[in-house]
Amino acid sequence: MNGERDSLAGLIPVSVITGFLGSGKTTLINRLVRRPEMNRVAVIVNELGEIGIDNELVQVSSEQMMLLNSGCLCCTLRSDLQETLRDLFVKRRNGEVIGFDRVIVETTGIADPAPVMQTLMTDTLLLEQYRLDCVVTLVDAVNGAAQLSQFPEPVKQAALADRLVVTKTDLVPAAQVAHLEQQLRRLNPRAPLRNALNGEIELSFLVDVGLRRTRAQREEVERWLGTDQEHDHGHAHDEAIQSFVLRFERPMAWTAFTQCLEVLTALRGPDLLRVKGLVNVEGRAGPMIVQGVQHLFHPPLELAAWPGADRSTRLVFITRGIPRQTVVDLFAAIGAVGARGSG
Repeated sequence: MNGERDSLAGLIPVSVITGFLGSGKTTLINRLVRRPEMNRVAVIVNELGEIGIDNELVQVSSEQMMLLNSGCLCCTLRSDLQETLRDLFVKRRNGEVIGFDRVIVETTGIADPAPVMQTLMTDTLLLEQYRLDCVVTLVDAVNGAAQLSQFPEPVKQAALADRLVVTKTDLVPAAQVAHLEQQLRRLNPRAPLRNALNGEIELSFLVDVGLRRTRAQREEVERWLGTDQEHDHGHAHDEAIQSFVLRFERPMAWTAFTQCLEVLTALRGPDLLRVKGLVNVEGRAGPMIVQGVQHLFHPPLELAAWPGADRSTRLVFITRGIPRQTVVDLFAAIGAVGARGSG
């Protein structure tokens, strides 16, 4: 790949901030956009509410867009995310809005973040301009445990997250916070978790999670994949959401690997909540980066070189009711690998 343009370089990172009703998304975003290092951010919200009022509008550039005095651009979501992101990019290129270098999308409280992620992974026009950096899910310490027990939306929001943030921890006993954190770690053991008081959290935890270049370093890949540890709390058989890692030591034929994913998505697409990882493909200098949400996958991307000595295929699965062994057996049956997954 020497001499070729880095296919990730220059793409604008998009962070998706999600969380159930009352989880504190607007408060967190308000804090973020006031930081000096975040003064070239475009924030996409469903309606211009507290963000605009709190920051005092500088000017209204159109019905949907306004500049905040922090230097950030705030705009309302149009009929769909594709249209809004394309419109923003065109206005940025034409100099009609600030030259933003990051986008934050705030979902509604009852929103499923999967369609937002799928849009960023599969829309061919957007893929030339943007990249999904991370999904940050906020969970309210006061009501979070009950919401996770009663509603499917917050469960899926937590399961799809790259980063988990527990809010309002000052309003409840420490034991209640610890119980909620335990629930979240069972749902998504690989997503790093932090507490935020009044929306305050270190910026480094929330940004630059996704891969920014094809010559990624080992630390960058590990940050993207999540905490490199297996959690098995004995919940694999009694809870619907499961997270597991498959590791294959021998290189795979790309056609066999893609066939495995095609069979999985055809049979259980809605329950294949998230897949991401590195694949050692026969005849390739670097690993192929794979990531998908349910039945839709990002076009495969080849890294220029392996980011470390470990050249095994590592795939992180977050599933709903799909046991680890089912996926292992499928890979073995199709012959994508010579040995069964381990790790």
